[in-house]
Amino acid sequence: MGLLSDPNRRRALISMLTRLNAPICVVCYFAGVAWFMGLAFEPFTLRTYMSENAMGSTMVEERFPAGERALATGREFAAHKKKVGGMPVDWLVKNMQDRGLEVFTQSFSRTLPFPDENKERYIVKGTNVYGILRAPRAPRTEALVLSAPCSPGDGNNQAVGLLLGLAQYFRNQIYWAKDIIFLVNEHDLIGMQAWLEGYHHTNTTGMSWSPLQGRGGSIQAALSLELSSDVITSLDLVLEGLNGQLPNLDLANLFYAFCQKIGVLCTIQGKLQRNDWDSVSGYNHAVQTMMLMVMKQASGRPWGDHGLFLRYHIEAATIKGVNSFRQYKTDATTIGRLLEGMYRKLNNLLERLHQSYFFYLMPSLSHFVSIGYYMPAFGLLAVILLLRALDLWVQLNTPPSTTEDGVADIDQSSPGVLSVLTPLVISHLTGVALYALPIRFQETAVEHFPVSETEAVVLTAIAIYTAGLALPHNTHRLLSGEGTEQGWRVLKLVAVLYLAVLLGCTALINFSLGFILALTLVPLAAFVTPHVPKVLSAFILVILSPACTLLFSVFFFQELQDMPVSFQDGWLLYLSVISQGILDHSLYGSLVYPLIALLVYPCWLLFWNILFWK
Repeated sequence: MGLLSDPNRRRALISMLTRLNAPICVVCYFAGVAWFMGLAFEPFTLRTYMSENAMGSTMVEERFPAGERALATGREFAAHKKKVGGMPVDWLVKNMQDRGLEVFTQSFSRTLPFPDENKERYIVKGTNVYGILRAPRAPRTEALVLSAPCSPGDGNNQAVGLLLGLAQYFRNQIYWAKDIIFLVNEHDLIGMQAWLEGYHHTNTTGMSWSPLQGRGGSIQAALSLELSSDVITSLDLVLEGLNGQLPNLDLANLFYAFCQKIGVLCTIQGKLQRNDWDSVSGYNHAVQTMMLMVMKQASGRPWGDHGLFLRYHIEAATIKGVNSFRQYKTDATTIGRLLEGMYRKLNNLLERLHQSYFFYLMPSLSHFVSIGYYMPAFGLLAVILLLRALDLWVQLNTPPSTTEDGVADIDQSSPGVLSVLTPLVISHLTGVALYALPIRFQETAVEHFPVSETEAVVLTAIAIYTAGLALPHNTHRLLSGEGTEQGWRVLKLVAVLYLAVLLGCTALINFSLGFILALTLVPLAAFVTPHVPKVLSAFILVILSPACTLLFSVFFFQELQDMPVSFQDGWLLYLSVISQGILDHSLYGSLVYPLIALLVYPCWLLFWNILFWK
């Protein structure tokens, strides 16, 4: 405190920080990147452990015997699904009733804002079927959910068969203290969204659905099951949910513990755990796994039906069966025993899962990186913005230079309010146009150009984004004539502080998204001025813009999945990602698209404006 309270020492500290500002910023940037890359090194991570005492032991005897019968039920389900050309509602209702469940259905419909060309749908109508196994040993105030989406074609039939097999087995047990809801939802995430809204009496997305006639208790946890083969080689755990939310780490620990006990190969991000962490290949494998989780979390989209449960504070995950080239095989009976064990441990919960971490990254299923370990990497990037803001503040408070006649230099005169406010307003109006106009103008675009509705939305968004580059860079001259030297410094000070607050808030909600944006936006925010070479600097700013960051992320994600694509295929995938981002916002409430359009892009335009300040 004495350093800051002593005026002489404070001036000396500020002088040192401003004199060494650029070198300190460069060191902080590379230190932040190095810190993040070091997080995947196993000695720097924590080993997973069970924090919830009620689930601390896996000493339960799993006895589920009916794997083959479940597969036969799945084949019967597939035949009826093919016969009716969709979800066999009547057949499901009858089979659930035969197993002693209270069975209910829910119809729903949703018209998409524009056609989803990936799944070839526009007007979606469907029915959810769910059965409730009432708890025989409790007042029925709490519930668990096991769901299986009814996928088109031959997908996920085995999961529905196993769900019905588990329902019949659970019905004959007497130790359940929570209601268990067995849900088969149609049209994947849309059906799940309708069911969750109906269960919780909310309607946040404008979907039409019939009220639920039967409800269980407050849902404590949920698992979504995806199996599309009679025999699998491994089980993959999917954790990433809507807007980057993650379930409590104890749910992942429970899955890993039972996989270890029963002897099932388990993966995360489709990657098996390796023991050679001290080798280069082992470290690269851990980095690849962690980066896949970062990329998925940053996308803000739910990567399974479980992702929509998280917004209701329900801990949920998706378990995917993978049938690959590995020689190790697991049958349906073993998977049923694993699910039985997990639900018996969840049945013991006395309160919601809360003792373990909600913010983490996982380079493997046995190790994790907590928020206290990865936030310093972001902090080292964010401190660069504060150092640049301090440097600008000192420059603005330095007395203007005077001529021999004692007259202040006109270039150092105070800027007018309008010269700073005008680019702020116009940049954000451009962002509002980017957010609102693509969907509203799709019909007009289809009438005048030979494109589909989806192409019209995406191309309109790209056109508005590109037009914004030409619009604002002379706005400070509209009302005040030539811009002053102090004017761009004031604008940059506002933009740097704005970016610091924006990235900080984003990282608290979705660390992965905040960190990726910081990697690209912090360097340009730190060093852009009107006095750097225009052509080269403009090229660098475009390369580090949000749109190009998304384009590079698409190619990087494909490389991480060991599925590289050509530039043409990558460009088509890039356009698809844009349309899916807009759809996810409209259908499920994903915040990534409005965040980029309304806040990040206008903030980037401010730095573009500074580069062309005259």
